[in-house]
Amino acid sequence: MTDINIDDFFKDAAKTLVQLYKTFPRRHGVFVDEIYGTEELDEYGMHSERYLACFGTLIWLGEEGFLRYADTIRYDAIDQAVLTARCFTQLCAPATSLEPMDVTDLPTSVRIEKSTNIHGLENAVKERSSARVRSAMLDLMKAMESGSSR
Repeated sequence: MTDINIDDFFKDAAKTLVQLYKTFPRRHGVFVDEIYGTEELDEYGMHSERYLACFGTLIWLGEEGFLRYADTIRYDAIDQAVLTARCFTQLCAPATSLEPMDVTDLPTSVRIEKSTNIHGLENAVKERSSARVRSAMLDLMKAMESGSSR
């Protein structure tokens, strides 16, 4: 059994990277509401621990070289975010562990696209499978770690 905070981290990170991939190379504001969801502030005007954990994931992705951003907007967003070249390259690279699929009937360009890290990440997020999201994110993190130095 895994810790729920780690599953939430992987899910938030995956959604963020997919969102930034879809807008690449444009800079984009990434709002916690878009990743985690909307919530009301408590009676003291504070966000929940889960909301703040999602914001922390956005910051961590920047600190670890997955993305760059210009500034934060309170605890609600990172502004002007864009994938780093290294992260973009790893997302476009062939995945090391994708579930087997029958792609023999597909054109070469489609087969190549369906074998990338970003495709695996998008599918895992769409399927809402914590295990697949975790696996896809760990593969990406390992690739980023073993890739070129920052």
